[in-house]
Amino acid sequence: MDFSTKAIHAGQKADSATGATITPIYQTTTYTQEALGKHKGYEYSRTQNPTRTALETCLASLENGKYGLTFSSGCAATATVLAMLKPGDHVLASDEVYGGTWRLLAETAKYQGLHVTFVNARNAESFVKCVGAETKLIWFETPTNPLLSIIDIKAITEAARKKKVATVLDNTFATPYFQRGLDLGVDIILHSTTKYIGGHSDVVGGAIVTSSGELYERLKFLQNAIGAVPSPFDCWLTLRGLKTLAVRMEKHAENAEEIAKWLAKHKKVERVFYPGLKEHKGHDIAKTQMSGFSGMVSFEAKGGFEAAKKVAESLKVFSLAESLGGVESLVCYPATMTHASVPKEDRLRIGITDGLIRLSVGIEDVADLIEDLGQAL
Repeated sequence: MDFSTKAIHAGQKADSATGATITPIYQTTTYTQEALGKHKGYEYSRTQNPTRTALETCLASLENGKYGLTFSSGCAATATVLAMLKPGDHVLASDEVYGGTWRLLAETAKYQGLHVTFVNARNAESFVKCVGAETKLIWFETPTNPLLSIIDIKAITEAARKKKVATVLDNTFATPYFQRGLDLGVDIILHSTTKYIGGHSDVVGGAIVTSSGELYERLKFLQNAIGAVPSPFDCWLTLRGLKTLAVRMEKHAENAEEIAKWLAKHKKVERVFYPGLKEHKGHDIAKTQMSGFSGMVSFEAKGGFEAAKKVAESLKVFSLAESLGGVESLVCYPATMTHASVPKEDRLRIGITDGLIRLSVGIEDVADLIEDLGQAL
């Protein structure tokens, strides 16, 4: 089956009990057993739930993976992956990651006894050279948040495999519709399903997909042991969002490209970050590993903080809000919102300047979005 068909049908057969076409919300904590150890595959809803099973199966299928696991948030999924590691283990991470990921890697991980090194992953060769004897995990995003940098997935995974180090790719920005990292050698794909996968800004969640049976068994054990799982209703909402992922992503990307091109010509815009632009440094690599460039656009307003603040607060159609990936357009100021936990000197070194604005371009009429940006600028 092709992507759109899988999004609607994978893991979502008609309900065996009633024939319901849409997967029911199995709002139950426990399951009655016929005898000791004799049940229908479900015992307790922290461990497994039929609505969650449908979502996990569908997500795995969309990523061309064998196994899917879902969580109560993207950060819960991240923390569960890190829980596989033991004190003294080393994690090599891209310095361009979501602020919540940075917080977990830079702050929380040290309480586990983990060592984390942040490096510029845009240079894959230099990045992998930082792998040491104790390195167990390489963590990266592409496109990155919020600078939309492109990292060569194949270069990272091929080098990591030679060193027997597992790789984790946060695929939240691209989604499996535009990029499938498992096909390029990634060991674990991670998502904040809160974003494009849910797609309607009404449910928080996270997911992990892998094709490694060994990694799946370890992560499945931790999912159950830690228990940061989504509710049946959250799973149902996310499944509903998944059904329209393909058509939504096409419109997100179409609108974002038009807006990026418009911004690039505006006299009050210093720089535009969008991998679909030919002048973007990662454009050529992006074309080899993505089938589209998604709906995130960042830009620097001339005039620094004051200019960025005025633009963000003057928009009318775009909502000033955290998060991304919903059908409605959002504007975010990374320095004080998504990346507030990153120390200023690190933020500036990475390139998250005081004039940087991040747009999550929705699926409204693009003319209305451009008019709104025009009046704000």
